[in-house]
Amino acid sequence: MSTPKFRLEATWVDHGEEPAKMKLALTNLSGADLKNFRLSYTGLMRAKADVETQNATFVKRFANFHQFDPLDNVVVADGETWEFTITNLTGNAQHRMDGPKSGYVTLEDGTHVDVDAGDLQIEGRPSEFAGNLIPEGKLTDPISVVPWPNHVAVSDFDVPPVVLCAADGTSAEEKRAINAVAALAKRLKYELPDRLRLTDVPGGRKLTLVHNAALASEAYELSFAKAEVVLTYGDKAGLNYGLITLSHMMDGAKAEPTKFKFPTSGEIKDAPRYEWRGSHLDVSRQFYPTDAVERFIDILAWNKLNKFHWHLSDDEGWRVEIKGYPNLTKDGAVMGEGHEMPAQLGAGHKSTGGFYTQEEIKELIIHGQALNVEIMPELDIPGHCNAVLAAYPELRDPDEPEDNYRSIQGYPNNAINPGIPATYKFIETVMEEISDLFPSKYIHVGGDEVDEESWLQSPAAQKVMNEERLNGTLQLQAHFLGKVQKTIRKKGKIVGGWDEVSHGGGIDKEGGTLLFAWQKPEVGLELAEQGYDVVMTPGQAYYLDMAQSPVWQEAGAFWAGYASPEKTYTYEAAGEFPDHLKGRLKGVQACIWSEHLITRQVFNHQVFPRLNAIAEAGWTEKENKDWPRFAAQCRLLPRL
Repeated sequence: MSTPKFRLEATWVDHGEEPAKMKLALTNLSGADLKNFRLSYTGLMRAKADVETQNATFVKRFANFHQFDPLDNVVVADGETWEFTITNLTGNAQHRMDGPKSGYVTLEDGTHVDVDAGDLQIEGRPSEFAGNLIPEGKLTDPISVVPWPNHVAVSDFDVPPVVLCAADGTSAEEKRAINAVAALAKRLKYELPDRLRLTDVPGGRKLTLVHNAALASEAYELSFAKAEVVLTYGDKAGLNYGLITLSHMMDGAKAEPTKFKFPTSGEIKDAPRYEWRGSHLDVSRQFYPTDAVERFIDILAWNKLNKFHWHLSDDEGWRVEIKGYPNLTKDGAVMGEGHEMPAQLGAGHKSTGGFYTQEEIKELIIHGQALNVEIMPELDIPGHCNAVLAAYPELRDPDEPEDNYRSIQGYPNNAINPGIPATYKFIETVMEEISDLFPSKYIHVGGDEVDEESWLQSPAAQKVMNEERLNGTLQLQAHFLGKVQKTIRKKGKIVGGWDEVSHGGGIDKEGGTLLFAWQKPEVGLELAEQGYDVVMTPGQAYYLDMAQSPVWQEAGAFWAGYASPEKTYTYEAAGEFPDHLKGRLKGVQACIWSEHLITRQVFNHQVFPRLNAIAEAGWTEKENKDWPRFAAQCRLLPRL
């Protein structure tokens, strides 16, 4: 990649009661004068319709995409800077990545050239740096396992064996399980020696596997001696988790031998706290190639997370091949100059995006199944459908005024219309293909953040509301999602959704409808009281796009406050649930939204070790959790 010819730097100006301003400075390093040009950039501090500018002309905005022209006759000489100010924005910046994330200059001849976008700085004071967010920690036992087992009584520690070797009599199925975990460990931490082996070797320690049908499916037990380790397991999942625990212990003892050892006596008895231990990944705002998704599944398995919530569609992109609607991936999966959708959230003028073919998805499903990771697809409807509507505009009411409502992310008229017959044909076709593609019993339908003004000026939607005696957007959405639920049930599937699916009267609770409580912790309790099964994923603790500190130089969002690794670790999802409702709490889940995660480095900074902390919350009983111990272990865990 060549050195950028232009650099865009931004400064936040906050004068208390006055509207906040953002100053932008475009420096020309191209070696020639810059004139008759246009600046485009993407940023979450969006210009309002009544935006005010100084030394520039506002051209347009589409969600996070902005365009500005210099005033007439402005010439920016080589090495010089064009500065302008914008006032009246949709938010108040809190962190360094709240300014422009990317941009490009359109030159006089129509050529587009990307610019390098720097961090947003703040005027009038130096910005603070969070420093080290993870303390050194303190071990309770000199072994490395995350999530921590629920019964640990080990002693007589020593250096690890060269490798753990399958004992004589190990079955073919057990050997396949050993091979799967050995390969997983090698993929994630190739720099460390083998942990598991199918044949004997000098310096190896015998690993004996024992099936015990009396144990729960995901349970396992380990017994340690100088000459042998015995792993007793309930089913395939328990065998997998026991082997992963042994691999963690081997890794710790070999990577940091002064800190971690390997036990030669004692036992571990273990089983998970919750049945749903998940992580969501938004691949719409940023597209993650297939190999990255595969590695992400590996990381989930390594942390004993058993559910992958795959967020496959949103306003910025549709990511799954649907054979009945090919334009979804032709027009709805790409953005940039010349496409239906302009650049968003870190993209430039070049075509950006991508999608997963059904064959690629089948391979990833098989990969997850081998590691006890179930993949639940999410297609976000009826809102968050800008990409769908870019591909199939006929799913809007042509008689509805343009731009008569905007989503919270700034997309105009971004909800597919429940008053149009084509909408239901679309839903039936898509859900049929998705149901056939994904073996998961759940299909997540989104249902979140539909603007309360949606469809109110649509004659087609108003006709349905009058016929069904529905009052307002929320009741119409509930009516629509009820029809979607019937379509999904015909395929033998269960509906999942965000907590707004309960609004407007909600959808049928029978048959195991599963809702994900994200807006605030008490919502989960309210949903359980209404009779819904619940997975807790509160933004205040489990949204990994949230900043980890309130200081300016941290990255991330801030609408739910901030969540340090310690706050994420210590949050207790069951804290507000009375005993009679705890059966409704199915588990916990991390959410990884990608608006801010524009590079792999930012992803790793935001996600780890907070994802590992949520894995421990899902597995380890409250009384067995220990923040200093977790802090002492978490640095060893793999990243994307």
